[in-house]
Amino acid sequence: MRRAVGAVAPASLRPLPWRATRDPWAVLVSEVMLQQTQARRVVAPFVAFMARFPTPARCAEAPLAEVVLAWAGLGYNRRAAHLHGAARSIVADHGGVVPDRLDDLEALPGVGSYTARAVLAFAYERDVAVVDVNVARVLARAVVGAPLGTVAVQTLADALVPDGRGWRWNQTLMEIGATSCTGRAPRCADCPLGRCCAWAGAGRPEPDPGRPGRRQSPFEGSDRQGRGRLVSALRRGPVPAAALAAACGWPQDGPRAERMACALVADGLARRGRTGTLRLA
Repeated sequence: MRRAVGAVAPASLRPLPWRATRDPWAVLVSEVMLQQTQARRVVAPFVAFMARFPTPARCAEAPLAEVVLAWAGLGYNRRAAHLHGAARSIVADHGGVVPDRLDDLEALPGVGSYTARAVLAFAYERDVAVVDVNVARVLARAVVGAPLGTVAVQTLADALVPDGRGWRWNQTLMEIGATSCTGRAPRCADCPLGRCCAWAGAGRPEPDPGRPGRRQSPFEGSDRQGRGRLVSALRRGPVPAAALAAACGWPQDGPRAERMACALVADGLARRGRTGTLRLA
C-alpha cells in the first residue's frame, strides 16, 4: 500500500489556493472553512478572507462582526467565531504564531483532532495522518476491504504514513478519494490503487465498505437554513425584533425565529439592543 500510494505523484492535485501553501495560518483558515463545506464553495471566500486577514494578529484585532461579514457564503457561521477566537488565542498564548504541537492546536477554539493534524501535516510537514471522509473511504476499501470505525481508521492511517513523506502521503490519499475512489461511483479502472485494492480484488462485494453512512438531515426548511438566513440579514444591517421571523424565512413562526436569535447571541455571533434589535456582535 505504501509503495502504491508513494508512486502516485501529487502533480494532479486540484489547483486550490491552499494546496501549495505552507503558511500555517492559511492552512488553519482553509481547514476551518472546509469543515462541512465543499471545496469549490471555499475557493473565493478563502482568497478574500486571506486578503483581509493575512495573519492571526490581523484577524484577532478585528471585531467579530468583520470576521462574520468576511465569512459570507460559507454557512455554519459559528466557525467564524471559533476562528476569531483561535486567532486571539494564537496572539495571546503563542506570540502570533500558529502552534506546531498537537495538544496546543487542539486547545484552540473550534480546532479538533482532524484540523490540528491537517495543520501539522500540510503546514509543518509532520508525519501525521489526516483522515477525512475521502481518506477513510480509501483505507476501508483498498487496505481492509471492510468498514472501519473512527478509531480504527485513524490507527491504521497513522501506521501507514511513510517517514518524511507525510505531506505527500496525505495529499495523495485525499486526491485518490476525491477523484477515483469516490463515494457513489468509484472508478476502479482509473484508480492507481486498483491492483492492490482489497475490495476491488474481492470483486467489489456488498456492502461497500466505503459507502457513506447516515446522511445529514435535509437542509431545506431546517433550523440551519433559517439561522443562515438570519445571519445573512444581519450582514446587511440590524434586524428589529418584529422582523426576525421574516428574516429567518418563517414569517408565521415567531417562536422558532426567536430561538435562532437566542442561539446566535449564545454563540457570541450577535447581540441585542434595549429594544430587542439584533445585530452582529
